[in-house]
Amino acid sequence: MSATRPRRLAGILFDKDGTLIDFDRTWGPAAHAVMNCLSGGDRTRLEDLMAVSHYIEEERRFLPTSPLIAGSSAAYGPLWAKVLGRPAGPDLYGEMDRLFRREGLAHLCPIGDPAGMARYLVGAGYALGIATNDAEASARAQADALGLTPHLSYVAGYDSGHGSKPEPGMVSAFAAQLGVAPCRIAMIGDSPYDLVAGRAAGAVTVAVLSGPMGDAAREIMTPLADHVVASIGDLADLLARIADQARASEAGSQPRR
Repeated sequence: MSATRPRRLAGILFDKDGTLIDFDRTWGPAAHAVMNCLSGGDRTRLEDLMAVSHYIEEERRFLPTSPLIAGSSAAYGPLWAKVLGRPAGPDLYGEMDRLFRREGLAHLCPIGDPAGMARYLVGAGYALGIATNDAEASARAQADALGLTPHLSYVAGYDSGHGSKPEPGMVSAFAAQLGVAPCRIAMIGDSPYDLVAGRAAGAVTVAVLSGPMGDAAREIMTPLADHVVASIGDLADLLARIADQARASEAGSQPRR
């Protein structure tokens, strides 16, 4: 962070997959169902889809190298289009998004208690949002299912018009909506895309180690993060410390009487 002193945070912007929901337990089985559906019962095509997705069928999970972990359907869609022998473009990506929305809801598994955490943070005076490389409709559907919607003032997906992470557009748009400088936003996420997006926008960056990158997460994320916590369960304590530092900084900057 380039700020000379800590600032009071006004908004908390969450990545979704790996941050609010368990990536492997949600998208592992969901992706298998989607790939099976799109392959139309053709075992060879299913195996090819799993190969380009770096997916382990026996364990129903992705390898950390999978393009699906942080990318949108528009990013990995061309790989699937080639396997399926279909044109890459909005028609296929829209179908993929609809299938993933359905299967993601069917297998939705939260990390901790997102709704309880959100209720507490809103009560503490923070505005909350979600910024995900999933489609916005899927993000809103999952937020509804998790009980998050009443606590959110902003939801953006890769198709919301702000670009996708690691571009900073989603973070900048959240700050603009709140009418605050980006340095008063914290971007919370489990992937380098989240932290690069936050840094590029000028936000505080917080890495959570609850995503699918495994043991490598801390080493990869720490250089990009202002703060590192195990999961959103540790977020309230971290934000309290940041608020205390901001208050102390503000008090120290007041002229003596």
